[in-house]
Amino acid sequence: MSLTKIAVMGFGVVGSGTVELFYKNKDLIEKRCGHEMDIKYILDLRDFPDSPFADKLTKNFDDILNDDEVKVVCELMGGKTFAYDYTKRLLEKGKSVVTSNKELVAAYGDELIATAKANGCNYFFEASVGGGIPIIRPLHQCLAGNKVEKIAGILNGTTNFILTKMIYDQLSFDDALKMAQELGYAERDPSADVDGFDPCRKLCILGSLAFGKHIYPEYIHCSGIRTISLDDVEYAANAGYNIKLIGLIEDTGDGLVATVCPRLVPVSNPLASVNDVNNAILVTCDALGDALFIGKGAGKFPTASAVVGDIVDAVKHQNADICSLTWAPSKDNSFIKHYKQDKVRVYVRIQANNADDLKNYITSLFGFVDFIPRKYRSADELAFITPDIVETEIDKSLALLAEKATVKKKIRLL
Repeated sequence: MSLTKIAVMGFGVVGSGTVELFYKNKDLIEKRCGHEMDIKYILDLRDFPDSPFADKLTKNFDDILNDDEVKVVCELMGGKTFAYDYTKRLLEKGKSVVTSNKELVAAYGDELIATAKANGCNYFFEASVGGGIPIIRPLHQCLAGNKVEKIAGILNGTTNFILTKMIYDQLSFDDALKMAQELGYAERDPSADVDGFDPCRKLCILGSLAFGKHIYPEYIHCSGIRTISLDDVEYAANAGYNIKLIGLIEDTGDGLVATVCPRLVPVSNPLASVNDVNNAILVTCDALGDALFIGKGAGKFPTASAVVGDIVDAVKHQNADICSLTWAPSKDNSFIKHYKQDKVRVYVRIQANNADDLKNYITSLFGFVDFIPRKYRSADELAFITPDIVETEIDKSLALLAEKATVKKKIRLL
């Protein structure tokens, strides 16, 4: 078997996991790949004197770029600035690049794929969405004969863990977030997770691949879970729903609607029962119908699993552009339909003196609504679910309702 040299850029959680997994299963990986392989360089600015791989460490990117023996590079640094520059220069040299960097792919995926194709190499990013869950390959290979109609997913394990603790353990958002941080699921600054930026980037990648045009993060309406309260969790449960942070992109026939936001998910929907740090992605196609992909969406070894899988593909197809991953660039968001022009059902919680007296008025505004019961509900509180209405019309009615009550919460339904 021929020998292929690999480099890993970034020796953090995913980078170290990739190196460990590679050497743990090296014999099996080489057998499946049909090539002998070895990691020649590990790029990181930090020192790791106690690491068993210390002899492979370098702080100089040019060591990797200018070494013709290195055919495949794993970009596991994160961010966009250096990662973009390094990735593009590697691809222009004809070196295939494997990445878990969702931020980079969401911002520059169309350009980097085109660069790889122009230089006879490959750009793979299975690990950028869903950690170890296989979703990128199924979308562009297994489901290639289908027209994708909709993708809905729990794309962030941290927020799913927080909501799970709120639903089943009755923890407040703040207490559930603190637990997630103590367990290492959430960063000290949890904004990327709880404000929805992380799942937004992942939805960009899935949507671009499924619908064939680059979707930038700014094209997607994004809101997080900071304002979800235990009151909302209990009302949702009483109505037969669980609250989840859902990334949703759908072809409405007159444009794509793309959102990342909390939604009430009916318990009959398989996404409603996906708990803790697990991710799940529900793909709806014209021929297959619904296909559910579920598993650990983050973590050292789950993500490393996807990275190593891409390494195998890249090594198998050296000096050949075999990547069917592709989408066109987009100059504007004219193909995106504003989410508030779409029909949706909405959960609303209000506060007012003798709130029950407003039921007839609420019905006159929205038509038939489902009023949600709650044990020990106070007289100044009321929650209901609207019919399926264009969201701009819902907002107009809520503005009128706000003249008589305080609108405490509005959450869309899935």
